[in-house]
Amino acid sequence: MPYDIVIIGGGPAAVSAGVYAARKKAKTLLVAESFGGQSIVSADIHNWIGERSISGIVLAEKLEEHIRGYKDDVDIWSDRVESVTRSASDTNLFSITTKAGKSAEARVVIVCSGSSRKRLGITGEDRLDGKGVVYCSICDAPLFGGKDVAVVGAGNAGLEAVIDLYPYAKKIYMVNRGATLKGDAVTQEKIKTFPTVEFIFNAIPREIMGDSFVSSMKYKDIVTGEEKTLAVEGVFIEIGSIPNSGLVKGFVETDEISRIKVDPRTMRTSVVGVWAAGDVTDSLYQQNNIAAGDAVRALLNAHTYLHSGK
Repeated sequence: MPYDIVIIGGGPAAVSAGVYAARKKAKTLLVAESFGGQSIVSADIHNWIGERSISGIVLAEKLEEHIRGYKDDVDIWSDRVESVTRSASDTNLFSITTKAGKSAEARVVIVCSGSSRKRLGITGEDRLDGKGVVYCSICDAPLFGGKDVAVVGAGNAGLEAVIDLYPYAKKIYMVNRGATLKGDAVTQEKIKTFPTVEFIFNAIPREIMGDSFVSSMKYKDIVTGEEKTLAVEGVFIEIGSIPNSGLVKGFVETDEISRIKVDPRTMRTSVVGVWAAGDVTDSLYQQNNIAAGDAVRALLNAHTYLHSGK
């Protein structure tokens, strides 16, 4: 028998949709490689509502515990969905195929597969991830009060990271590969007035150093060829993210950077019967709380569709 709903993902969006699906007594399958989403690498999260302070690992554990509490209503596969298509046997159903070769059919699909932060790919980045290497300034800026930090990225994400850090950090180095800033002109002018911000142009990060925590970052000056070192306790990598939308590539409509286009009122995609929520979508803001709320919106709208066809 087909499921009513298949939910794809294991972050706050997917788990929120799963909890609401269970409470609606919809026959549901949730497929996730792991729980927690991108926040699992955060050492101390201060903006998850209801928790003044929580680590990414503990948040992931609580999300998993919550959804597994509905084991009578939600089946959970520890796997990764590779594709979503129309069912070959019934065009009113959707078929999902997983990395492990499993398949399932459902009347509704809710894609909450999130996104992956772009990485520099330099020595020390992976080893010090969560130990001074940061990919979310809104989440972690308060942890760097009174410290010297570097922000890598010259676009809007980098500019916004500087604004997030300004009330906390003692010194902010904005490290840019190019010769000028990019992003919103008004924001550029604003951060140029911040006395604690220093701009380093024509610089390519080479290595992030430190033992148990970041202590410095090495970069190459493109103009002189010289390698230089910044003494910093944090490196905020703000060079964008990649939506995990490959599983629906060519199936639902996406924007120019492969984010799934959704109706912000209902979270419906371009395909009737398919919804999406969280960082995989073209939602204006990418935050755990927003992803969870959008997923609830998607599930409630999907539930209405299941019972009314509208």
